Amino acid sequence: MCGCFVVALGAMFPRIALALLWIFSDWITRAFSGDWLIPLVGLLLLPYTTLAYVAIYAWTGSVEGFSWFIVGLAFLGDIGSYASGSQIRRNSPPA
Repeated sequence: MCGCFVVALGAMFPRIALALLWIFSDWITRAFSGDWLIPLVGLLLLPYTTLAYVAIYAWTGSVEGFSWFIVGLAFLGDIGSYASGSQIRRNSPPA
């Protein structure tokens, strides 16, 4: 039950999921070797990519090989979310 909630939270609200991971676990600290600037930029600009990187690093201990493909898919999800937001704003009637 709890695992499903965490996955759903990460899929719908990746920034909240990352913030909770940062507060309540050491996954982000381990994934980025104690650095705080790169995860913060990832939290603000590329949340799906950062979440995928952190999750893969926590589960496997490193990000290499096919894992980079998963991170790349998350990057495409981030770019897609920005592009769809721009498309919606462009097609909306002026206020």
